Amino acid sequence: MNLTCSLNDFNEAKQVIPGGVNSPVRAFRAVGGTPLFIHHAKGVHLYDEDGNRFIDFVQSWGPLLFGHCDTEIEEAIIEAVKRGCGYGAPTTLETHLAKLIISLVDGVDKIRFVSSGTEATMSAIRLARAYTQREDIIKFEGCYHGHSDSLLVSAGSGLATFGNPSSPGVPKSLTQHTLVARYNDIDSVKKCFEASGKVACVIIEPIAGNMGLVPAQKDFLKALKNLCEQEGALLILDEVMSGFRAAKDGSQSFYGIQGDLTTFGKVIGGGMPVGAFGGRKEIMNLLSPDGAVYQAGTLSGNPVAMAAGIVALSKIISNPNLYDYLETLANRLMDGFKMAAQENGILLQTAVRGSMFGFFFNQNPVYNFDDAKCSDTQMFARFHQACLEKGIYLACSQFETGFISAAMQEEHIDMAINVAREVLATIK
Repeated sequence: MNLTCSLNDFNEAKQVIPGGVNSPVRAFRAVGGTPLFIHHAKGVHLYDEDGNRFIDFVQSWGPLLFGHCDTEIEEAIIEAVKRGCGYGAPTTLETHLAKLIISLVDGVDKIRFVSSGTEATMSAIRLARAYTQREDIIKFEGCYHGHSDSLLVSAGSGLATFGNPSSPGVPKSLTQHTLVARYNDIDSVKKCFEASGKVACVIIEPIAGNMGLVPAQKDFLKALKNLCEQEGALLILDEVMSGFRAAKDGSQSFYGIQGDLTTFGKVIGGGMPVGAFGGRKEIMNLLSPDGAVYQAGTLSGNPVAMAAGIVALSKIISNPNLYDYLETLANRLMDGFKMAAQENGILLQTAVRGSMFGFFFNQNPVYNFDDAKCSDTQMFARFHQACLEKGIYLACSQFETGFISAAMQEEHIDMAINVAREVLATIK
């Protein structure tokens, strides 16, 4: 496979952009090789600057539920741009999209749009602290909630302790109110509550997608909800990735659990940059200008993103069989990968939630980040690179999630399975 243009483009980018990329995982450091520089995309395919074509199982890290350049979403974006890229003033588009989201997700009475998932989680935590008049928060090792300072935290000794900054430039004073628990381990959460005594909120990805795909266990999430209620803390469900991706109502289809606050992103922008957070009316009413909790953004509720999101959610509502179809394809893909691994004596753990899928080169099932870290990342890197050479574009880290789009058909899934079988036979 010729990657001459991508290599040249990457070298040029490194002269003016740190690491040559504007988001670290794109640099391919976890899998080696040259990151692809994309020229264009259509449907299920990416086309790089060298003219290579790939079946895309990343889908812009989740937003493209209907594939690249969906005709209806594309038309809505073009028409919105013709009217103006942004006004810094309210539009009826914001109200329309807000109503659609509220109609689909129980427990969300009001919603505030922002420009990214990081903004959404950061703002939700600020709101939770104001509502409870407490300062400490609990997060889970391996869950990613954006790059705001108080959430860039690694686990302390033995977990269930106040965390330490996981990035230079984050003062310890900004993480001293963040406790870290173990995913799918309710006892570690109880220890956090005991250590603090003043927990404002617990934030969790109910379907974790940033340590690979690791869904919460139903009993754990139910116990977590009950514990928060007992302790007077708010539960924030981070559905920036899983919202409208795993199912029409995100994780609620799988768990029946409502958050006091929920964060969204990805799909609600139809491929355009967007984020949002919403929840119970009495909590959301604390936001300025109704309340004293300040949050603002020049590009919040951007009309182009709102127009794209309205079409994306309307397409979801009008297609009651959409998620069954996507989940069928995701299961077909993971079943095929697992069978191919077994044929070659390789242990592979897989997971599926709706249109989301993940796999680990691991001897044991993965329930938390410690389990995920036991995976064979070198095997994954070899697998990723070999699949890429054969036209299959997978997430470029063992600790990321893959996505199915509605543009995919069984033939695309079977092509990926056949490639996986060939690759695993070579690298075993």
